[in-house]
Amino acid sequence: MNKKFKSIAIYSSIRSNSSIRSKKVSQLALQIEEVIKGLGLKTLRPDSSNIHGLLSKKTYSDNFIYKNADLIIAIGGDGTLLSSARKFGYKGVPILGINLGNLGFLTDIAPKDLTTSLRDVIEGKFLKDERFFLEARINNQKKSNIALNEVVIHSDSIAQLIEYELFINEHFVYRQKADGIIVSTPTGSTAYSLSANGPIIHPDVKAITLLPMFPHSLNTRPLIIDENADIQIRIGKKGKASLSLDSHTKFKLKSEDKVSIKRANSGFNLIHPLNHDFYSACREKLGWSLGIPK
Repeated sequence: MNKKFKSIAIYSSIRSNSSIRSKKVSQLALQIEEVIKGLGLKTLRPDSSNIHGLLSKKTYSDNFIYKNADLIIAIGGDGTLLSSARKFGYKGVPILGINLGNLGFLTDIAPKDLTTSLRDVIEGKFLKDERFFLEARINNQKKSNIALNEVVIHSDSIAQLIEYELFINEHFVYRQKADGIIVSTPTGSTAYSLSANGPIIHPDVKAITLLPMFPHSLNTRPLIIDENADIQIRIGKKGKASLSLDSHTKFKLKSEDKVSIKRANSGFNLIHPLNHDFYSACREKLGWSLGIPK
């Protein structure tokens, strides 16, 4: 038995008003709770979780959870895992995802494999996958905001360009007119960046991708840079834009604002079953091929 996992929190961000999915989440959460208790471990329920119908009625603050939980089990799609990563993973708690979504690049345990896979993980049979966050600051603000997938600067209007300047490690790179720019981690390379025709980056590659969105240019291409680079994006004199982090947190930008983006100091460990394979996930989720060659 892996003594590291003694207290396990069960989390979901799926709202109770989506009745069918909410009911499925509650059923899976109850199943998880029974497995955990059967192994003599403690179940925790965060206040911020939308799960109902657990045997454990008591809830705990997010602050208590990240200080006392050894593992977070996130039930839902990648959106749920992103939410749990920002709340708990950023504080150092590893996360295991149960997939109820469609793509599920981050949540990779199917409900039908739940009991067996969960027992294996708790017994120490798992893979650790370290991911990093981006942090973004506007101008000289002390407060930073984090993103696991991507930081996006965009015009916030349909078919409207903005002008911005890109600097990397204080070196001028280019001035661009475009709908915006996506700054993504390898984790985010299979998210919004993929929809914008960006490259797929293996999670082991420690890099940041800069992808202009619909640039007013015929020769603009994605730029892949070192994960430790300092990025600064300056909004043009006559422009206004919005800053979005994981499509969750949003800020308004005005002309000549400066957005500083870099790798955050904290990362988190994503937990996978031993049979997890990134390329298999790509084949299954993205339809790369008709099957595995014999």
